[in-house]
Amino acid sequence: MSLNRRQLLAGGLGLGAAAGLSACSGLTSKAGSSAPSGGASAGGPVELTFVNWSGDEEKAAFDAVIASFQQANPGITIKTDTVPYASVQTNLDTRFQAGNPPDLFRVSYIDMGQYTSQDVLLDLSASLDANAFEPGLFSAVVANGKPYGAPHQIDTTAILYRKDAFEAAGITNIPTTLEEAWTWEQFTDASNKLAKVTKSGQSAFIYDWQSAGAYRWLTWLFEAGGALLTPDLKAAAIDSDAGRKTVDFTSGFFKNGWVAKNSSVKSTTYPDAAFQSGTVAMAFAGSFLVPTINSGVKQKFEYGAMPQPRDVAASTDLGGNAVVAPKSGKNTEAATKFLQYLVSEDAMRTYCQATNQLPTLKSLTASQLDFAIRPDLMAPFVLQAKTLTPEQVAQVTVPQFANLNLALQNELEKAFLGGRSAADTTAALAEAVQKAVQ
Repeated sequence: MSLNRRQLLAGGLGLGAAAGLSACSGLTSKAGSSAPSGGASAGGPVELTFVNWSGDEEKAAFDAVIASFQQANPGITIKTDTVPYASVQTNLDTRFQAGNPPDLFRVSYIDMGQYTSQDVLLDLSASLDANAFEPGLFSAVVANGKPYGAPHQIDTTAILYRKDAFEAAGITNIPTTLEEAWTWEQFTDASNKLAKVTKSGQSAFIYDWQSAGAYRWLTWLFEAGGALLTPDLKAAAIDSDAGRKTVDFTSGFFKNGWVAKNSSVKSTTYPDAAFQSGTVAMAFAGSFLVPTINSGVKQKFEYGAMPQPRDVAASTDLGGNAVVAPKSGKNTEAATKFLQYLVSEDAMRTYCQATNQLPTLKSLTASQLDFAIRPDLMAPFVLQAKTLTPEQVAQVTVPQFANLNLALQNELEKAFLGGRSAADTTAALAEAVQKAVQ
């Protein structure tokens, strides 16, 4: 059954029938697997603590899913501790150091390596069926061949475009599939056309690589067939023909005047604000921003969505989050049961439809979801999510990711705004990346 936001806020999930875990997609009851310790069946009622961060829509969706789970599992209750995203790692560090970690917590895929490298998460090998998930997306929670989290949802980048700007620029070739996506050459042609019709203070587009999102530049690198790290993830691979080609192409965004200088990787000018204000004709934006953008645009102009450009391949960035449990938790059996339920087909469908975030289950990426806000825009985002390969995901889920992201931010800024050559930039990036992974 498709659910709208009003039904979610009213708590009318209707997921009770899906809470029987043996019937849920994404789960497996493996014969002979050892049962986790703790839980309602082992000693009466259990209260799980769940450290989470979320906006209003996400919180409403989480609350509704939790309520449905509790109804189907009367021996288990879940107490959510919602904390600001900026302080969540400090919150978790404090709890781990005190020997009292939460039973469950949410973690960004790009932060998974920090936890798996310290061996603090519960192994879910006996609880999740890898074959039920998109391979690239499931690999985001895997370390040393074992899954350490429930891959709950993903958000990826696609292009939002103003229809009036495209009409003024004479752009009529608007792709709807990955196969039809613009080549880099076609993207160049469209950007030049848009630059000619934009007014003072406006730009052809804005890309979503600001601040902590610097790693989204890797989308262009992956499209060119390049890599940041070698396959074993132990050395830099960026100083390559594909790397230099990508730096040269993306530096051209600034040289050609397609983007504003205040939208570079160290900027705090973000795509959602720029698109809502009408200062750009196109915005590379994450699916999770669609509700905010739609509310801000209102009736100012009509807009659509299309896939990102492609070169030798199509690609996108890895956004989104897993939910995990510490292996030292006191209630691992009950926690595992909730993680299984969270990535069941009905629960994932409900959450993603309500929040405009994307599913990780194959059964849902292949189906039409009834997204609460602008469902007509969501197809390109769903398609983009399928382009991520396990090899690409591994590049941004290493334990050293934070340092790699900082290196990208520092070195790309010198190319984009400082005019440094592509060759010098990839050489500097290689040096910084090598230091980070040693």
